[in-house]
Amino acid sequence: MFRQRPDADMIPQGWVIAVMVEVPGERTPVAHYFAVGKADRALAEWAAVDLAQQAGTIASSPVDGREPVDAMRQILAYRMRELGLKTGETRALGDKHPRRWLF
Repeated sequence: MFRQRPDADMIPQGWVIAVMVEVPGERTPVAHYFAVGKADRALAEWAAVDLAQQAGTIASSPVDGREPVDAMRQILAYRMRELGLKTGETRALGDKHPRRWLF
């Protein structure tokens, strides 16, 4: 029978990613936030960039000290379950700071 590790809920399984997007009508690029259910940081960043391209052009250089693609925080397994994020899923969180996802 399969036995789960005692610390399995504390294993990082996803990321919250911020992507700077050049939106028509805005003077500077705007941060759009994404929850990505991939444990690998690079894969999560690319998944967020792929989804962000639907909103506009990705910024090509840092804006006000922020990188165009920023992995803000890992999401632990238990938190993914609480928020309903499935493994492999990429969810757009909008352009407001996602406090709920960061704590």
